[in-house]
Amino acid sequence: MSLKMKAALFLLQLSGFFGSGNTGKVLVWPMEYSHWLNLKTILDELVKKGHEVTVLIPSASLSYEVGDTSTIEFEKYPASLSLADLEELYKDSLNKYIYELPKQSFWGYFVLYQELAWEDSKYCESLCKDVVFNKELMTKLQNSSFDVIVADPFVPCGDLLAEIFKIPLVYSLRFFPGSTHEKYSGGLPLPPSYVPVAQSELSDRMTFMERVQNLIYTLSFDFWFQMFNEKNLNQLYSEVLGRPTTLSELMKKADIWLIRTYWDLEFPHPVLPNFDYVGGLHCRPAKPLPKEIEDFIQSSGEHGVVVFSLGSMVGTLTEERANVIAAGLAQIPQKVLWRFEGKKPDTLGSNTQLYKWIPQNDLLGHPKTRAFITHGGTNGIYEAIYHGIPVVGIPLFGDQFDNVVHMKTKGAGVRLNFLTMSSTDLLHAVKTVINDPSYKENAMRLSRIHHDQPVKPLDRAVFWIEYVMRHKGAKHLRVAAHDLTWYQYHSLDVLGFLLACVVTVMFVITKCCLLCCQRFAKSGKKKKRE
Repeated sequence: MSLKMKAALFLLQLSGFFGSGNTGKVLVWPMEYSHWLNLKTILDELVKKGHEVTVLIPSASLSYEVGDTSTIEFEKYPASLSLADLEELYKDSLNKYIYELPKQSFWGYFVLYQELAWEDSKYCESLCKDVVFNKELMTKLQNSSFDVIVADPFVPCGDLLAEIFKIPLVYSLRFFPGSTHEKYSGGLPLPPSYVPVAQSELSDRMTFMERVQNLIYTLSFDFWFQMFNEKNLNQLYSEVLGRPTTLSELMKKADIWLIRTYWDLEFPHPVLPNFDYVGGLHCRPAKPLPKEIEDFIQSSGEHGVVVFSLGSMVGTLTEERANVIAAGLAQIPQKVLWRFEGKKPDTLGSNTQLYKWIPQNDLLGHPKTRAFITHGGTNGIYEAIYHGIPVVGIPLFGDQFDNVVHMKTKGAGVRLNFLTMSSTDLLHAVKTVINDPSYKENAMRLSRIHHDQPVKPLDRAVFWIEYVMRHKGAKHLRVAAHDLTWYQYHSLDVLGFLLACVVTVMFVITKCCLLCCQRFAKSGKKKKRE
């Protein structure tokens, strides 16, 4: 029996286990934008299998689409932040991340990054308070008897809700800055000697000086930078639970960590049994395109098309940057489909069509697509990998820099600096990935790796959530490192004990030698007198 056939039968058995009468109740603590788009794919699949899915969302949000036709139940709670304030917060934060943070020195980067992170943490803390102090909502959730909570840990509170309701916890994320919570809350071993720290923009093949840089980044993230204002969150968590506790303590109780990447993009590193890498779970074969878009693509002839999008969070650019990009795109022979909501650039070429929204996955799967110009978000990068399309990466913030570095290292893309690139730089980058066949070959190689999995990423993600429901958790998969102190984890107590033993033995031997020498000297003197 073939491996694929065995995998199919395995999945069939699993789906049969959670048939009618064996479905569960899933509570979801999400995050907006690309995080939500990825998580929703999992939730839709859970609903298809008969599970009841309830998503907690604030009354003021920017990207949650609550349609009448949705089979997912949305529990909307009153938010303390108005929609106008939320929009202003996101706009101000994005501007600083995109236009100010990259200009900073090494230390200036961490200072500003910390400031921005704590601004975000303040908002996340308000969301958590809006839920846990809403007695009517908490009573309703408690009475619903959920079987598991699926949470995005980038917005703290899912772990607190899991502790309050005494239900298992499944995390879904890409990575934390510096991978600090994966290491210290998840127990994931990531040696800095060959594993580049998240957001270092390094590869796993580091020179000596790059390893020095990587270690400095590691120490900075571990002992200085805090993604969340943990002092405030620790106080909140302790107040709610009525006992002293910490964010880290509750995060350690997560049963499963679903990481939104895979070994086609990720550099190899040690893993744990309760970590699974499910990158690209949202990808699918291309569907037919709307007639207007299909006609535009067909008009490109043998040159094909280039797809350009900077993601769901960035619809507009400064006028100067938009004109630089438009001028560069106007010089390529390919037709361009550009997702853009701002003012039409003065330098826009006749080969470029602007759209407020594009069916990105379907476009990348079109046989005439030659390249993808992207900000490097994980969802878009995986759609490019899935369909074997080389990329021109223009990272803006967050995980995008590392994603683009990974694609560049693997020979499937090139990188440009958003703030300093010229029209010529963009022109040369697009020509390079289209005209140099190695980029397409490497993109197809990554695509083959991605597709060559015994079980699809989405099926694995759903499996683990159902697994946790079946077994009321997955504590048996958590390593004992969670029960050790930092000095026990690094065996410093054992090394101290052995060192003390060696010192003691050396002291005893030295003392014995001195006594022997003294006795020998006394006996020698005695013989001389005689």
